[in-house]
Amino acid sequence: IMDKSLFEFAAYDGTKAERTGYSNYSYWRSTVQVFMKNKVAVFLLFLMITVLTFTMIQPYLPGQKSPTKIHIDEATGMQLRNNPPDSEFWFGTNSIGQDLWARIWSGTRTSLLIGFFVGLYEAIIGIIVGALWGYVRRLESFITSAYNVLNNIPTTIVLILLTYIMKPSVFTMIFAMCMTGWLNMARFVRNLIVIIRDREYNLASRCLGTPTNRIITKNLLPYLVSVIMLRMALAIPAAIGYEVFLTYIGLGLPISIPSLGNLINEGRRVMGVPSLRYQLIFPAVVLSIITISFYVIGNVFADASDPRNRV
Repeated sequence: IMDKSLFEFAAYDGTKAERTGYSNYSYWRSTVQVFMKNKVAVFLLFLMITVLTFTMIQPYLPGQKSPTKIHIDEATGMQLRNNPPDSEFWFGTNSIGQDLWARIWSGTRTSLLIGFFVGLYEAIIGIIVGALWGYVRRLESFITSAYNVLNNIPTTIVLILLTYIMKPSVFTMIFAMCMTGWLNMARFVRNLIVIIRDREYNLASRCLGTPTNRIITKNLLPYLVSVIMLRMALAIPAAIGYEVFLTYIGLGLPISIPSLGNLINEGRRVMGVPSLRYQLIFPAVVLSIITISFYVIGNVFADASDPRNRV
C-alpha cells in the first residue's frame, strides 16, 4: 500500500510545458575534441600556424635581406654566386647572388597567397553550383551540359593557354586556376546532395513550404561539412602544385617574383652538382611540409567533423 502523504499533485504550469530537454552538446566543440585526440594532426596544425605566422612577419624582423637584391663579394667585386649556407646567408645564395633564405619565405608567401585565393574560390563557387545542380531539378540539364563542355577541356591545356596569352603575374595564375578548378568541387557536392535530397526530412520540409535556399543551407550542406572541409584543405596544396608545374614548364610567374615554383625550377637546373643541391632541397622541404600538413589536417578534420564517426 502506497503512502499518499509521500506524493502531491503537480499543478499545471504553461511555461514549464513549453520547456524542452536541455543538452550542452556542441557540434563544433565535439569536433575540436575529436580532432585534438590525433597528436600528429595537432602537431602539424601548430607547425603550419608557426610557418604561416613566420612567413607573414619575416620581412619585418631585424637583419632580413631583400629577396631580389643581388649581393656583391667585397673581395672580388663580383656577384656572390652559389655561396653555401653560412652564418650570414643561412640558406646560401643562388646563381646570381640572391639570398635564398629571403627568397624562400617570399616565395612561400606568394604560393600560399595563390593557394588560399584559389581554394576559397573553388569552395564558394563549387559549393553554390554543386548545391543548385544537385537540388534544383530545373537547372540540372543546363549545368550538366556546361559541366560536360568545360570538363572535356583538359585542365592543363586551359592553364597553359591562359598563362601563355595573359601577362605573367600572380593574378594570371589565380585566374587561370579558378577557371576550371571549381568543377571537381561542384560535381562532388552535387553527387552527395543527390543521395540525400529525397530523404524524409527534406520531403517534409518541402511539404511545409520551406524555401529552397533554407533547405540547402540548413538540411543539406551541414551534412556535407566533413567532405567539404576535406576538399577545401586539399585545394590549397593542389593550387600550389599547379603553380610549381606551370613554372617548371616555363609558363609560371616571372623570375622577378619569387615563388616555390620558381625556386624549385632554379634548383632543378643545378641539382646535378652535389655542392649546389641545397638550392633545391630547401624549397622542396618547405613545399613538402605545407602539402603534407594540409593533407593530414584535412583528412583528420573531415573524420572529426563527420557525425557518423561518433557514438
